Amino acid sequence: MLKKLTIAFAASAAALLAATTSGMAQSKLKWAHVYETSEPFHTASVWAAGEINKRTNGRYQIDVYPASQLGKETDINQGLSLGSVDMIISGSSFAAKSYPPIGVTYYPYTFRDADHLLAYTKSDVFKELAKGYEDKSGHHILAVTYYGVRHTSSNKPIKSCTDMKGLKIRVPDVPAYLAMPRACGANTAPIAFAEVYLALQNGTVEAQENPLTTIEAKKFYEVQKHVVLTGHIVDHLNTVVSGALWKKLSEEDRKIFTDVAQEAAAKATAEIKTNEAKLVDFFKQKGLTVTEVNKDEFRDTVLKTTSFESFDYRKSDWDRIQAVK
Repeated sequence: MLKKLTIAFAASAAALLAATTSGMAQSKLKWAHVYETSEPFHTASVWAAGEINKRTNGRYQIDVYPASQLGKETDINQGLSLGSVDMIISGSSFAAKSYPPIGVTYYPYTFRDADHLLAYTKSDVFKELAKGYEDKSGHHILAVTYYGVRHTSSNKPIKSCTDMKGLKIRVPDVPAYLAMPRACGANTAPIAFAEVYLALQNGTVEAQENPLTTIEAKKFYEVQKHVVLTGHIVDHLNTVVSGALWKKLSEEDRKIFTDVAQEAAAKATAEIKTNEAKLVDFFKQKGLTVTEVNKDEFRDTVLKTTSFESFDYRKSDWDRIQAVK
């Protein structure tokens, strides 16, 4: 009798182990973002999903949902907590809704260039801000991808901050994005992104701001005469994993997710930097005037008129970022 019970117990244990292993093999995750399938953020995410599957011996199958298929950026950020998504790519401006200090990177002229941004992501101040976000939201930032430097396009020539006075410009309805145009006296309009081309075409607004790669991808150059290299925000995106998933991952799997996400971010960053470098000549060939400006004048105007506290940022964090080499 004892022998039969032992055999039965062993069989049950084996069946449970097999079921658990099978369940792990079938772990399906959702990775969401708002970018188009042609963009580096998507292609790098698809590569990362396959690589995680490979390095975990098939225990995680990750499906990537691009182009707002699972909702707009606000929706997918909420989805991390609701359990509707497991991983996202999103800007720190959205992370700042949970933990405002991490949004300091959107204060105009925080970063000198892409390399300064990338150095920041390896710094103690980044680690502290990322931890603050994790403590507040529960979610974990795996990697940071360079998004591009935001510049201004316009139908009116702009050579200085004062030239923007009265300019009708479309800017996303995010306080830090509004800071530079408003400091220079522009009239900002929060037109939906999908409607910007038409608004520029029909004169509802005469200018907008975005990275050069976006100005090219969305064909804004067709309805604008000038590209002004204001370089007011060096933008980036975070790869974020939900707190629920992060807690479940073993230390070994956490390392795999982190390593792969950072490799994917490096791939996308390199591609974006390469694409960006070609675009000044592209716009000139399309007949646009490309203008360099004195960024110090723009930055000084913003610093004089726009307090860090108005965004719930800490100037001490900004000062530390300035010191990063």
